[in-house]
Amino acid sequence: MLGLVPPLPPQPQRAPSDGGHMIVCGDDALAQRLAVELRYVYGERVTLVVPPGRDARRPDQPLTQRGRAAALFGRMSAAMNRTGATVPAPSPATGAGSNPGPVPSPGTGDNDTNAGVRAVHIMEAPEPTDEALEEAGVDRAAALALVYDDDETNIRAALVARRLNPRLRLVIRLYNRKLGQYLETLLDQAAALTMPELDRTALDASTTVLSDADTAAPALAATALTGSSKVIRAEGLLLRAVERTPPRQGEVADPGLCTLALLSSTTHDPAGAEGSDSSGDEGPQLLPDQESVARATGRGTVVLEAVSHAGPDTPAPRMSGRSAPLSQIFSRRLRWSALGVAAAVVALAIASSLTTGDHPAHAAYLTLLDLFAMGDPAIGDPTPRQLIQLLSGVAGLLLLPLLVAGVLEAFGSLRTASSLRRPPRGISGHVVLLGLGKIGTRVLVQLRQLNIPVVCVEEDPEARGIPLARQLHVPVVLGDVTQEGVLEAAKIGRSRALLALTSIDTTNLEAALYARSLKPDLRVALRLFDDEFATAVYRTLRTAHPQALTRSRSVSHLAAPSFAVAMMGRQILGAVPVERKVMLFAAIEVAGHPQLEGMTVAQAFRAGAWRVLALDTTPPDDRHPDLTVPHAERESGLIWDLHPGHVLRAEDRVVIAATRRGLADLLRGRRSRTRH
Repeated sequence: MLGLVPPLPPQPQRAPSDGGHMIVCGDDALAQRLAVELRYVYGERVTLVVPPGRDARRPDQPLTQRGRAAALFGRMSAAMNRTGATVPAPSPATGAGSNPGPVPSPGTGDNDTNAGVRAVHIMEAPEPTDEALEEAGVDRAAALALVYDDDETNIRAALVARRLNPRLRLVIRLYNRKLGQYLETLLDQAAALTMPELDRTALDASTTVLSDADTAAPALAATALTGSSKVIRAEGLLLRAVERTPPRQGEVADPGLCTLALLSSTTHDPAGAEGSDSSGDEGPQLLPDQESVARATGRGTVVLEAVSHAGPDTPAPRMSGRSAPLSQIFSRRLRWSALGVAAAVVALAIASSLTTGDHPAHAAYLTLLDLFAMGDPAIGDPTPRQLIQLLSGVAGLLLLPLLVAGVLEAFGSLRTASSLRRPPRGISGHVVLLGLGKIGTRVLVQLRQLNIPVVCVEEDPEARGIPLARQLHVPVVLGDVTQEGVLEAAKIGRSRALLALTSIDTTNLEAALYARSLKPDLRVALRLFDDEFATAVYRTLRTAHPQALTRSRSVSHLAAPSFAVAMMGRQILGAVPVERKVMLFAAIEVAGHPQLEGMTVAQAFRAGAWRVLALDTTPPDDRHPDLTVPHAERESGLIWDLHPGHVLRAEDRVVIAATRRGLADLLRGRRSRTRH
């Protein structure tokens, strides 16, 4: 499908010469999505730097990186034309979003198409070297995003970019969290030494380190939960939203704190809308007003249940209570056998005491002597004593192989301490997780923090998440999921959900189809990149299995809004997928936003754009609390039940829910006011 999309017209040879543009450097889907987000949501001029095409001797590759990016921009332009939407005009000089007004979307005419293309410059470079960054105009750019899949490449390029342009806003993709914190501090210190006139706000936004895996993992893990609960935890805040089915006849739906979204009117119709941005009125509606909610009878909703300060992060628990030392060395069967022998010894000691009249301690001593064949034959003793001696000898015979088995198991456990667990025979109600790469590893942590049993399937024994699975004692099946018998070994027939999170779309689809053939009502979530392919898969699976839940998720689609907002100098708390749309949550200062400052909560609400959820009255110095302090000892300054008539002041900090375009409008409004 991608190979048939015509590329963009020829690109200029150099980046925009007037500066202030945005540069995105990357080698996978996230770079392309981020460039689309900056261009078509924020109206920025973008230079996209991608690796050159693969080996020409590989004709099976349908498109180069440049071709894929061009095709994605072409599809976005066509979608904008079909819906009659507009694209904000790119900034003439600063590139920071000084948009005097919208311009027709590219593709509506020859002139408009060329204008849209001029705002997106695609160049090829094997690596983000000094020469490549200079050619992209890094010395004149407003922001640079480094989103290569390799952490080392991003770090090296960030250090070079900070040297070439100390004022540059950097957004860096790193999987290693601790290294990311150190790098962010280092680059901020370099910017502060070079530009001591920078204020604290600008310095905080000068370097941002994000992880697409951390951003997408909560949404992917939520698809495995019954009730589709969605939890966002960031900056000491905890927001919980839940997806609710339409109420029955005569029932009134619980609106929670507020209604965040209306689900598609055809959610349960196999031929209905797929829930994307092109679904029209039948698709999901984000942040509807009360009138829309009242008219939307028979539609499911996503409601906000709670907004609170979060407690400390809890480590992911191990499975099956295998944290006890004995359980790590001896098998369960051997432990039960030892318990049976011990019970027999106690019973023999009691019987000896009752029949011979000996003191219980002396009777137990004689029993142990008999057990270890250390006593004299009971010749001439009463018959009960002789019988007990015989039974003690039998118990001793049973003890010998038990001791041998224990020694062998102990040595075997120590020798194979690094081995992976196999799925237990009786496991059920678990989640089968395919792929233990960057995304799968983060999702595994999320699922275990929710105490959900997991069985992983991974083809590569050296995959990134294998050590973590071993540490958490999570069962792992090593094998190709497309081969027969691998999913059966993961007990897919008794599982609650399948999360297909490998990096290959066709592998995820094949696994989902095979799993559905084994269990038609299985809950399935697939990681897919291409929108058209994902739409076709979604509708086909829903048609074939209308009684089962099907979800398709794109990691780059979930993560791109976070990276785009960071490039504009802000950060979001998290992203929540609503079918195939994305809703953003952010904590922002009211000052400088004319749409919020001086407005009441009711006046500040804009349907389909943003909604104020809560007011954070915590002093600025305490807004990043020490989460090691018990939650009960920290005073919560969060007011979530705001009166509609409450007036927002400039010094307030609010938590908002927003669409991608709504948040872009808020940021543009603040920048325009700052310039004037």
